[in-house]
Amino acid sequence: MPLRWCISGVPVVVLVIESSIIHDGDLAYIRQTAGNGATGHQEVVGAPVETQSPLGYHVNWLTIIFLNINHMVGTGIFSTPATILGLTGSVGLALIYWVIGFILAVAGLVVHLEFTSYFPTRSGSEVVWLEQSYPRPKHFFPVAFAAQNVLLSFSSSNAIVLSTYLWRIVGRSPGPWELKGVAVAAYTVAVMAVVAHNKYSLWAINVIGSLKLLLLIFISISGLVILGGHVPSVVNPGINFTDAFAGTTSSGYALSQAMVNISFAFSGWQNAFGMVNEIRNPVPTLKKNATVSLLVVFVLYFLCNVAYFATVPKVEFKGSSQLAAAVFFRTAFGPKAESALNFCVLLSAFGNLLAVLVNQSRQIREIARQGMLPWPKFWVSTKPFGTPLGPYLLKWGFTFLMIVAPPAGDAFQFVVSLKSYPEAIFHVAMGVGLILVRQRRARSNTPPSSFRAWWAFVILYLLAQVYLLVMPWIPPTGGIYGGTVSFLWCTYMLVGMGVIAVCGLYYYVWMKVLPRLGNYSIRSEVVEVDDNGANTHRILRVPNDEVAEWDATHDEQGRELRHRRRAGGGHLLLQPDVPCTFSFLSASGLTDG
Repeated sequence: MPLRWCISGVPVVVLVIESSIIHDGDLAYIRQTAGNGATGHQEVVGAPVETQSPLGYHVNWLTIIFLNINHMVGTGIFSTPATILGLTGSVGLALIYWVIGFILAVAGLVVHLEFTSYFPTRSGSEVVWLEQSYPRPKHFFPVAFAAQNVLLSFSSSNAIVLSTYLWRIVGRSPGPWELKGVAVAAYTVAVMAVVAHNKYSLWAINVIGSLKLLLLIFISISGLVILGGHVPSVVNPGINFTDAFAGTTSSGYALSQAMVNISFAFSGWQNAFGMVNEIRNPVPTLKKNATVSLLVVFVLYFLCNVAYFATVPKVEFKGSSQLAAAVFFRTAFGPKAESALNFCVLLSAFGNLLAVLVNQSRQIREIARQGMLPWPKFWVSTKPFGTPLGPYLLKWGFTFLMIVAPPAGDAFQFVVSLKSYPEAIFHVAMGVGLILVRQRRARSNTPPSSFRAWWAFVILYLLAQVYLLVMPWIPPTGGIYGGTVSFLWCTYMLVGMGVIAVCGLYYYVWMKVLPRLGNYSIRSEVVEVDDNGANTHRILRVPNDEVAEWDATHDEQGRELRHRRRAGGGHLLLQPDVPCTFSFLSASGLTDG
């Protein structure tokens, strides 16, 4: 019903049209615009949109490319090719697997692009997408993902690899505590670098990424030169490509493990998606430059494999394990070249640490903005350096603990493997979630997004994630104790499932049992954190006899209604930061404002 007011003695009819909110049963989708130039609808259970990014807008097209490249190109390309060859048994099938890995990565890329087109105003990638894919029961997926992401938030394996290569440069075999000490020091330097300055740390990522590209280009060109017979130290460079499929394995376990290794080799193409609210016009910018980063890495990966196979005999290459690239450099350029490679691999590992730190800090910050961590202001604030200090300190603390606490051997390998299985569970949930988001948006007539993945890619992505979830349950060829640890090979998977079960139990107690016993209800309140645009949800316990009043004085997102006027027996609620359309009907006609 129109509201009739008088302004300066002139009767005015005010029609309030809340075009920014779309209701679908008990779900409510609110339309919001961020300072990155993007607009999108999100269910109100989600953390509030930061209309001005407190971290700035320093993630340009070049940074997107190198954020992804630095994550993808760690130390894997220098060791994984030998592992893939050993599992597949032949050079021909090994090369085919690298192509398959690229296709699966493309499927994941387009799924991430579609999610980004739905929610282009929020950083955090999976944190946001799981929250929005499963808005009911409220807070369940944020609680579960927060527990997995925070408790398993460490990069101990990457730091140990960096330490290992540093000791190789020195030319000495370190003791266990020497290895750990250097790993802690290296990771501390990486954390200090990203804490000190957001923009300059991204520049450092760009520089290191450029050096990585130059190294891969050098290896690729060297391989082509060797294949052409222009390097005397390499005799018969094409022999590995003669009868390339000879020795192909028929072991299902080996082939499945090869697929797992290939998937991890390409992991990192999604890194820049965690910083969407820092990217201007994120969907077209990511569509172009994330694709470029993946394509460049695939071409260089493939050419590096060709270089390895052209230089090193197949039997020797199979046995090279983690030193595959070292064998290539030693064979092609002599023993002294191996020292240069060690430095390059060390630099590559450091760039990987920086890129992972930047992305995961945004995820942890977004978890806090959902209200899932105590003292949310501490985690969300970007003071004093303009960087998410709280998440970086959390990462450093857990990584320090996981480097120092587990003894070398089975315990360390178990801790490293433990992270992978809960991640696989959430990736499957995300694939299903995209289908659910599509259905809900179609049902509620929410405006279409700017990008939509082909169904073939969505199904391929989902099947790949299910594959990675199921295949590790196949016992290794050496029996149930023949895995990477001396105890039951599937222990880490059982513990990973236990982590998810504990998350579910915690949620039920926190959201259902305790409110019933305490006679209160859970509500989310929007809190402004800094004067630079940072905000967060804070989870409140509202006594049941005060819930009606609380709901009447707060909007669906949890923002306090600052203006509430009675007019004509009804209420006009003016909500802060929620755009509405007003039409003023006066003596001179209809005017929009």
